[in-house]
Amino acid sequence: MPAISVAMPTAASSEMLLVRRALARDGNAFRIIMKTHNQRLYRIARAVVRNDAEAEDIVQEAYVRAFTHLDAFRGESSLATWLSRIVINEALGRLRKRRRTVAKNPQAEIIRFPLNPSDDPERTMAQRQILELVERATDSLPDVYRAVFVARVIEGLSIEETAELLGVRPETVKTRLHRARALMRKALDDQIGPVLLDAFPFAGRRCDRLISAVMQRLGLES
Repeated sequence: MPAISVAMPTAASSEMLLVRRALARDGNAFRIIMKTHNQRLYRIARAVVRNDAEAEDIVQEAYVRAFTHLDAFRGESSLATWLSRIVINEALGRLRKRRRTVAKNPQAEIIRFPLNPSDDPERTMAQRQILELVERATDSLPDVYRAVFVARVIEGLSIEETAELLGVRPETVKTRLHRARALMRKALDDQIGPVLLDAFPFAGRRCDRLISAVMQRLGLES
């Protein structure tokens, strides 16, 4: 008896099934879509506007827009690319609006949200410094290079995926990425020295913990 082959669902067919579930107002389908794409969309938005809170708001607005017009998704591109384009459009619109506002009010300033607290203040400080270093270097890139850098390096998209996302040729992606990496190296070289002076901190609770353990082993502390 000949073996019966069973066609496995492709990624595209799985996405369309998920979209159909969402169109039928299946709450779990919406949750799956958002959990799957949240990180990528946030990073893309953050790369454009360079502000944590605004990037989160952009992703939220993009989801609302996408879900309201979900019947427009035909599957010609991946759902990730389709959503990413909506996020980029929303982010660029915010950026243009912000620039107009800053032009009218040069004193306008964006306040960054702090990182989540940790039970190890020294390590939290080191992590904060490293993250801020990378964020500053990324933020210092011109817009066209920053978008490519985030898509390729941070999000790990392929050259072809990045080209499709940004609406440019693959050769343009390669050129911009090469320039972005050179600018990042320069920015990091300029900043890394002062930051490394505070790297690998060993103070506060960790220091106290070590001292206490040694003292106990020496029988000098109960």
